[in-house]
Amino acid sequence: MKTPRRVALLVLAACALALPFFLWGFRTYQLAFAAVNAIAILGLNLIAGQAGLISLGHGAFYGLGAYTLAVLMRHLSVSAYAAILAAGLVGLVTGYVFGRVVARLVGFYLALTTFALALALPQMLKSSYVSPWTGGAQGLYLDRPSAPLRLPVTPDQWWYFVTLGILALLLWMTRNLVAGRIGRAIRAMRDHPIAAQAAGIDVARYTALTFGVGAAYAGVAGALGALLLDFIAPESFTYWLSILFLVGSVFGGMASVWGAVARGLLLQFWSDIAGMVSRDLVHSGRSSCSRCGSCRMASPEWCRRGNG
Repeated sequence: MKTPRRVALLVLAACALALPFFLWGFRTYQLAFAAVNAIAILGLNLIAGQAGLISLGHGAFYGLGAYTLAVLMRHLSVSAYAAILAAGLVGLVTGYVFGRVVARLVGFYLALTTFALALALPQMLKSSYVSPWTGGAQGLYLDRPSAPLRLPVTPDQWWYFVTLGILALLLWMTRNLVAGRIGRAIRAMRDHPIAAQAAGIDVARYTALTFGVGAAYAGVAGALGALLLDFIAPESFTYWLSILFLVGSVFGGMASVWGAVARGLLLQFWSDIAGMVSRDLVHSGRSSCSRCGSCRMASPEWCRRGNG
């Protein structure tokens, strides 16, 4: 890595570490969730961007990680940090097995199979066979641990730092994976599957490996997201979540590793940005309010000061 780029990364890292001390609590919470989204999208980038495998079921692996953590914490009294690691391992194994099953599917058939996975997970979580563990349709509440060693930070700040550290670690691991022999084999499988198989690349094995690593990232993201929300329910992991991850992955290029951070921020703040744009469009060209002179609404009865 060249020195200017290294310096730029160090400056960005320092700014990211300092942000929670200059922002109010809710913004810190939102940034932590943006990092969670970035971790999930990073895993999807490996599957869809690097390997060229269409996946519409990434939200299912995310939900699996969330429920792994919740079950371990609520029923087995496992610490949150160990449960995050366990969620990644469960995602790795599940994704690898799933990748082995769908290794021969391509295109529309692969997309349909992964979409079926996203549709099936919420119903499976509400099944009477597992509802004593998952809480069924009512979901599960979680107790998010505070900072250890009496560190002078709030719970939101602490979990922002934890999530940011995990994101940095996974970005480094992904960069090394993509730049190495495995990454070259995965891209060869994406660009020329027949030539890759003729060159001795085990396409089925690398397909399963890619799904496994991507699902492990989603599992870790789901566990962190469950801790940040303090509550999970089956309806939080519908097929729409997978669609959102796919949209976020497409933004800025699916093959980019570092772009996952920008996509995570977009996925978290796009509703706020859209709300600001639409509000400006509605208010543009209108005269100031005759009651308060500041909210630019034409009708005094809709004055912000008068109606909150």
